[in-house]
Amino acid sequence: MGAHHPRHAAPESAGVRRLALAVIAPIALATVVALVVLWPPGLEVPEDEGSAPEFAGEIVQIERLACPETLDDDVNGCGAARVLLTEEDEPRTIDVTLPNGPGAPEVEEGDHVVLIRTETPEGANFSIVDHQRANQLWMLAAAFVLAVVAFGRWRGITALAGLTVTFALLLFFVVPAILAGEPPLLVAIVGSSAIMLTVLYLTHGFTLSTTVAVLGTLASLTITGALSAFSVAALHLTGITDDISTAVGTSYSVNMEGLLLAGIVIGSLGVLDDVTVTQAATVGEVARANPAYGFLQLYRAGTRVGRSHIASVINTIILAYAGSSLPLLILIMANNGSLGGVVTDQVIAQEIVRSAVATLGLVAAVPVTTALAAAVSSRVEA
Repeated sequence: MGAHHPRHAAPESAGVRRLALAVIAPIALATVVALVVLWPPGLEVPEDEGSAPEFAGEIVQIERLACPETLDDDVNGCGAARVLLTEEDEPRTIDVTLPNGPGAPEVEEGDHVVLIRTETPEGANFSIVDHQRANQLWMLAAAFVLAVVAFGRWRGITALAGLTVTFALLLFFVVPAILAGEPPLLVAIVGSSAIMLTVLYLTHGFTLSTTVAVLGTLASLTITGALSAFSVAALHLTGITDDISTAVGTSYSVNMEGLLLAGIVIGSLGVLDDVTVTQAATVGEVARANPAYGFLQLYRAGTRVGRSHIASVINTIILAYAGSSLPLLILIMANNGSLGGVVTDQVIAQEIVRSAVATLGLVAAVPVTTALAAAVSSRVEA
């Protein structure tokens, strides 16, 4: 074990902290001002008058009958379920036809289900449309929290705090601001900057390494935003590829092309900060282990590590987008055997743009962050 040199504590010195603060303060101030300007007022989302009211119930009995004819997408067979409506002031039981067809939930006695009520000339008609799964989700969330805290300890707690901040900004700023008519790409960039500044410093502390990671992430995020805007315009993508995006675009007057850009930027942020934090920390450790290294040596050493990291992360990005688009890919391939037709279809082209732009931003993050970290570390260690 070698002796530790006292000057290795330099990155935590007051002078370095002042330098980091001088660099980050204008960025943080601009982010706060943008948040204030874009922050939506109390938003009242118009109710969808065509939606049917939902009810919670528990299946207490199922009576199965022989089907008079073969059913398409037979999930539960023929018959009826007796359901106890559990959220009414006076719980009551109703008889409901067993659900069948594409996407119909498979039900058994004791299942907690979601029903909708539609009005017909003969009276109210109830249908089972889904399972209740709140309890299972809470159990999964508890297991997630326990695992993160048990393994990460204090760092795990700060990571969970950062995750809370991320969800809060997405739910209370990004989504309402877009619904209020603000430019989706601008909202995404401001929201991502706020998430980045808060989460990185909260999780990793106010250190020089974290500041370098923040600057690298911001630069890479800017590159990603510019590339996504160029790609979406060049490929004439509209952002409307399914029933959900169509409903959002028509019901809430959201700029769907801008929403596509916003999704690319926000989706890239998580991978970008992973790479930038790793690169900044790696260069810092190399500098501490080799005090004689200058900028070029630190940059080369950090880049070698970055190449290995990029190789695995790129595959992760592609597989993540491919996995989310697998049903669409199967549908398109089944109806069009031409590979060229599949790739150029807007649905698949949109996912290709997501993957390619995120990857390009990721590739840019390595040299940018490594150069920043090498420049700072070589000056600190000098």
